Parts: sequence; structure tokens; C-alpha cells
Amino acid sequence: MGYICGEDRNQIQFYTNTLEELLDEDNPVRVIDAFVESLNIAELGIQRAEPANTGRPPYHPKDLLKLYIYGYFNRIRSSRRLMTECRRNIELFYLVNRLVPDFRTIADFRKNNAKAIKLVFRAFVKVCMDLNLYERELIAIDGSKFRAVNGRKKIYNKEILKKKLVRIEEHITSYLNELDQADQNERGTSHYSSEEIKQKLAELFYPLSR
Repeated sequence: MGYICGEDRNQIQFYTNTLEELLDEDNPVRVIDAFVESLNIAELGIQRAEPANTGRPPYHPKDLLKLYIYGYFNRIRSSRRLMTECRRNIELFYLVNRLVPDFRTIADFRKNNAKAIKLVFRAFVKVCMDLNLYERELIAIDGSKFRAVNGRKKIYNKEILKKKLVRIEEHITSYLNELDQADQNERGTSHYSSEEIKQKLAELFYPLSR
């Protein structure tokens, strides 16, 4: 009896699934997509809100905004990691239509639109709070009646909401600073080419083959 085998890596395949079908209907990524599509990026002051008539076409600012919002809520704290996720993450396949912006493009977009990105983050957090996306749960009810009980910690007055918004603002600022720091640190990091990787692998496995 043999082992369970996967698919041949060299086998040509024809996939019939669309990006729409790869994602569950209740996936929060759909909220990110709908939110960003509803924005007027020109009013936010985002650069290249209107594409130029000449030159190489840029990435759409809305695609880069979606990428940053996704990174914020999934704790992805570097432009290089965001680029990597674009290559392998099904949710990002859907969100940015399989685009893979270079990490420098991603970092420059943040640098050139820092104020607008902060406003977008703040607005999206408010949307998530309004939709209860932070603590969403599925509850099955069989028709019984229950007495409602609300803890004091879940009662929000004007003062508590003000403090929460301040903490959100601090968290957004901290996240953007971490992105800047991570990008600066990665500039001095060496990255191997495909040929160098093959050479390293050959050196690694050579003693095992003797």
C-alpha cells in the first residue's frame, strides 16, 4: 500500500473557479472591498485619484488602500510582507484582483498619503464597530425567552466612546510607525535571487548525497 499523493506540480490544469467563488459570503474581506469602493478618494486628497494621460499606468489608489486596511486588521507590519501576501493569500487575490505591487510602490503610497490613510483607517474602524465585526458570534435560538443582562463594562456613554476613539487613534499611529520602522530595517536586508537560492540548496544537500 502506498502513500496519499498530491497533484503533480508539472501537470497543466484548468480551473473553473472564479475569485468570487473562492471566498465565503460572510468573509470580512467583502466589507473592506465595499467600504473602499464607496470612498471618494479625490476628496480625501489621495495622490493619483485621477490617472495621468501619459506615462506608465499606476496602481489604482483604491487597490492599495484595500491592501493597507487588510494589513492593518491582520497585523501585517511591513510593505515587503504585504507584497508577499499578495502572491499567496486567497483573500488578497480577491481584494486586489491578483495584483502584486512592488514593496517600494506600497511603501511610497503610504508615505505620500499618510494623512488620508489615517482618516480611512479611522472611518473603517468605526464601520466595524457599528457592524459589530470585532466580536461577531453566531447564536442559535430555539424559541426560548431569556432575560437580557448588560454588564457595566458594555455600557458606552459619551466619555467612554471618546476614550475608545483616542485609543483607536493611538493604535493607528503606532501601526503606521511600525510599518515605517519595518520598511527602514528591511532596506538593509539582503534578499537572494533564484539562482543564489539554487546554489545554496545545492551546497546544503551536497554532503547528504556523498
